Amino acid sequence: MAKILRADLALRGLLAVLAAIAPTAFTASQSGYGTLHDLAFFAIIPAAVLLGLAWAFLRNSRFNELASSISNGALAGALATIALEAVRYSGFRMGFMPGNLPELMGVLLFDRFALGPTTASTVAGFTYHFWNGACFGIIFVLGRYRLANWLAVPYGVAVGVGFLVSPVVQGLGVGLFGVNFGWHFAATVLLAHLALGAAMASLLGRNWTLAWSRRRACGAVAP
Repeated sequence: MAKILRADLALRGLLAVLAAIAPTAFTASQSGYGTLHDLAFFAIIPAAVLLGLAWAFLRNSRFNELASSISNGALAGALATIALEAVRYSGFRMGFMPGNLPELMGVLLFDRFALGPTTASTVAGFTYHFWNGACFGIIFVLGRYRLANWLAVPYGVAVGVGFLVSPVVQGLGVGLFGVNFGWHFAATVLLAHLALGAAMASLLGRNWTLAWSRRRACGAVAP
């Protein structure tokens, strides 16, 4: 039993690290550790593929609960990003944000910052944005183990605080906590991530989400 528990914890840690690669790639690019374009090919996409392979392998193993955690977390995180976007985009339209972040991600992914966005780059940016949400969901479900779903709320806020002190805000020119842009920037970011956490907690508490992921993990639903 102890050996299985150690293996479970080790796998949770490894999977969480894989899930963290996509969200941290943007921060790494803003810190000068390569371009987001290069990191997409050498880090983001390979990590996503490995997560998919891990899910496929684990769902038919003694650790099928981890496969359930991956699918359940990804689903909840991606859907919860819609709630985040409702707040973030509203704030952007009201001038509370200096730019449209997913659009910026898109031009960086396509290495066309000087040329501006295209439809393809914007779609890629939003896809990356929602994949980041899925990854944050995976990290939460793997990390919280069997703790309460409501912990997703402070988790979401913590992610928002992390964004506000990251090199990304320096790259946007707004300073830590948006001090150079106004209080409404930090307020929008924190409210958006509060919405992310609350939506994630609600989704993880719904039986249909849990049942869907468990059926996927057991192979009852065709991929």
